[in-house]
Amino acid sequence: MARPIVLGVVGDSGAGKTTLTRGLVRVLGPEHAVCLDADDYHRYDRRRRAELGVTPLDPDCNHLDILTQHLLHLRRGEPVLKPVYEHRHGTLQPAVYVRPTRFLFVEGLLGYHTETLRTAHDIRVFLDPPEDLRRAWKLKRDCTRRNYTTDEALGELDRRERDAELFIRPQREHADILVSFRAGADPAHLDVDVVLRDSLPRPDPSDLLPLLTESAGSTLVQHAHDQLLRIPGDIDRATAAELEEAIWARMSFASHLRVRRLGEFTVGTDLHRSDSLALVQLLILYHLVWGRIEQATGGPAPREPSRRTSGDDSALFL
Repeated sequence: MARPIVLGVVGDSGAGKTTLTRGLVRVLGPEHAVCLDADDYHRYDRRRRAELGVTPLDPDCNHLDILTQHLLHLRRGEPVLKPVYEHRHGTLQPAVYVRPTRFLFVEGLLGYHTETLRTAHDIRVFLDPPEDLRRAWKLKRDCTRRNYTTDEALGELDRRERDAELFIRPQREHADILVSFRAGADPAHLDVDVVLRDSLPRPDPSDLLPLLTESAGSTLVQHAHDQLLRIPGDIDRATAAELEEAIWARMSFASHLRVRRLGEFTVGTDLHRSDSLALVQLLILYHLVWGRIEQATGGPAPREPSRRTSGDDSALFL
């Protein structure tokens, strides 16, 4: 089997990393896609971090060396014995056996912290919602699903701010795709800015331009080294469907992946669906499946260290 196509999804705690990758795993199928959670490589459990006065955003509080080793093993098609961090109670659990699959998603806080980690990814995504929204998402999640009280969650947010500024936000510069969701009054209507940088191939947007009309509220702005796609949360459903069709048309070899479960997310324990989230997931899926095709037909050269300045192809895919 060819090595996995590796997608990195990095962002601060509560930025929506799991929401993004969960939808992609549903589409590709768990038999073809596995997610490596970098939180499993925390050096200390929650109680010990509190005793030491440290946060998991600090690289020294994580076994990044072991994460790197495991990522490289999985890229070579070799299984690993992965540690487990249980989020609900903040405890370290027994390791589990993980086999490589066709797609490997690595989500976490520090996935682009070192050059070795950065070059091990084929596609690098950074989630960067406004800080007030991220804090609200994290607060609700931690209190409903991670066994924090409100005061504990708020205190943890404040303690993490210094390390977020030092270690998390600088990783934005190493992303190929920068995603910033912004929520309005309705949490199911997420506005989103997507910056597509020229560090990796992307869909030629020319045939999408007629759909990105002012009436729909979407815009596409070309810059020297990137493109900014702005999708409003209240995008007309018919327009969103047209945009999705235009992207699916570019990967007809993967038409068997078409499902109706893109765009789902939770706020606390409430399930919602967002057309703008579905479009972001679909754009990332495009790069994943094209990466698989390129690999099967000879493939692009391995990624170099980052130097940013600001027939039936379905058989190949499977």
